[in-house]
Amino acid sequence: MPTEICITIDVEFSIGGAFTSPNTHRPIGEENVLCHASGQENGLGFLLDVFRDHGISATFFVETLQSSYFGDAPMGRIVERILHHGQDVQLHIHPVWRVFRKSDRQVRASKPPPSDSCEGRSLAEMQDVIGDGLARLRRICDPAPIAMRTGNLRADRTVYLAMSACGLRVASNVGAGWWTPDDPDLRLWGGRTRVAGVLEVPVTTYNQGRKGYPRLLTTSGASFTETKALLRRARDKAVQTVVMLTHTFDFLGRDRLQVGGPRANPLVKRRMEKVCAFIAGNPKDFAAVSFAQAAPVWLDSPDVKPPSLTAPLIPVLLRIAQNGTNELILAR
Repeated sequence: MPTEICITIDVEFSIGGAFTSPNTHRPIGEENVLCHASGQENGLGFLLDVFRDHGISATFFVETLQSSYFGDAPMGRIVERILHHGQDVQLHIHPVWRVFRKSDRQVRASKPPPSDSCEGRSLAEMQDVIGDGLARLRRICDPAPIAMRTGNLRADRTVYLAMSACGLRVASNVGAGWWTPDDPDLRLWGGRTRVAGVLEVPVTTYNQGRKGYPRLLTTSGASFTETKALLRRARDKAVQTVVMLTHTFDFLGRDRLQVGGPRANPLVKRRMEKVCAFIAGNPKDFAAVSFAQAAPVWLDSPDVKPPSLTAPLIPVLLRIAQNGTNELILAR
């Protein structure tokens, strides 16, 4: 069977500095997902077009707790577009948004800023948070989700117990190249592992060079040459599933609120286009699948040990130079 490539997109609004500068800043809604710049939509619209053009199935992890501030309509419009294009929608949660259930005055007086981590919460609290997110997503999405991703890829075993209690059977909460969980059983670089009755399918982590540091497989972080080499090595090692992560706002320059307006990030956009073309052009080796498509087989199969993947040193060095140059260009 071809190696499964799961391209996952976190779809979320931004706090926009509302806690650090509450008198001058407000959360950013749809524009954090649409990402207009250079006369075009560089976020959601760009991704949907690329996936359509290359026949790619992807999973959009949609954050819903933001409706405590924005209401259902803004994200509802986004979810409608995703589903219209035949793509998969699953749950994403950032607990920090729940502070906006309070009055505006209470929010402004909130010090220190509220925690956005799903780690360290009680089971009852975590069930309440997940149940809240699920209820909000069900109001704007059909069918109901089966999978969830925690904000900032932060999770502990309690999160999985709460997910199971809420009827969610699949997770993608772990990204060891971004955050190392306290629980050693959650320090997963990939594969598929059952945790408290929930199947965790982590974002793939790899080594940068033989003695390099672990790094998360993301479109903004890895060059196309680096990603292609990793996918080929995954195929050679018979890795069953590779999970990639991106955000809609990754296709803009880093400072999305810069003077003069945001700029498109053509380098990262080209990476996504090339990755999709590569997957589509090698159907015997790779298949782009969504969580909804793959979950029935995953859940009916044994756990899969995390792979050990290493990116070749030369593509890593080229990526470092490429990313640095791109940041300088975008900052002009």
